[in-house]
Amino acid sequence: MKQHTLKRYYSFEGKGLHTGQFAHLTLKPSSPDTGLVFVRTDIGPDAFLPALGEFVSDTSRSTTLSNGEIEIHTVEHLLSALTGLGVDNAVIEIDNIEVPILDGSARPYIEAIAADGLARQVEDRKYIELTEPIEIIDEKRGSNIRIEPAPEASYDATIDFNSRVLGIQQVHWDKTVDYATQIGPCRTFVFLHEIAYLFQMGLVKGGDVDNAIVIVEHPIPEDQLNELCSLFNVKKLKISDKGYLNNLKLHFNDECGRHKLLDLMGDLRLSGGFLRARVTACKPGHAINTRAAQEIRAAIQHQK
Repeated sequence: MKQHTLKRYYSFEGKGLHTGQFAHLTLKPSSPDTGLVFVRTDIGPDAFLPALGEFVSDTSRSTTLSNGEIEIHTVEHLLSALTGLGVDNAVIEIDNIEVPILDGSARPYIEAIAADGLARQVEDRKYIELTEPIEIIDEKRGSNIRIEPAPEASYDATIDFNSRVLGIQQVHWDKTVDYATQIGPCRTFVFLHEIAYLFQMGLVKGGDVDNAIVIVEHPIPEDQLNELCSLFNVKKLKISDKGYLNNLKLHFNDECGRHKLLDLMGDLRLSGGFLRARVTACKPGHAINTRAAQEIRAAIQHQK
């Protein structure tokens, strides 16, 4: 397999999910062996930040990378899109602190890039291959991720939020599954009872019913719905029979599980490239995902 980059520039703009700040983002082709590199153009043309695990600085409801004054929030959807499409090398220019949330999925990136296809490069792809399994366990959250050597990449993820709406969802991706249609369109989600707390924590300032699935575990009074209308800046909100706000139409019955897989693939791209490994995750999240990426990078350095 050869390395691939983009065929042209792609531009996106919008507010960040957590900061609410507006940003312009441009994806650009890059030379072989560059990997994925962010540039904060508002800081300066040399404000580079490689998409690597050692630069993870926060995992509160998203993945943040930073190096000194250079900081970029919510990188996981974009990294997942580039990984799912097979992009080895790209420069990502952004003029603010957070990647735009767009529709809450990776679909806008996928639709733009897939229309042109990728540019094939001369150099061979350098896969990340482990000699021994890696397992990360978070006993407090009941989470674990296991990465095992394998000839081809595959991902299995199980989510369980003790939710009557979601239930337990098990999802899978390997090269026989079309990432662009089966994983990429799946949107981020939040439980309604979490929203007030997240606002208090300074998060989800850019969240609304257009970029997130809102899950309602318990019936709520009409006056609370009216308060939410003001919060989300919409005229009317409803709760569907299945427990989703605003009678949302899911892309898949297990869309939330698929989104967690989308996040996992994006976070593990911080290992520095494409894995040749079998990844099995139970209750994945940004903290344990990025720890796994860091452990992979440490293992690769040890193997050299």
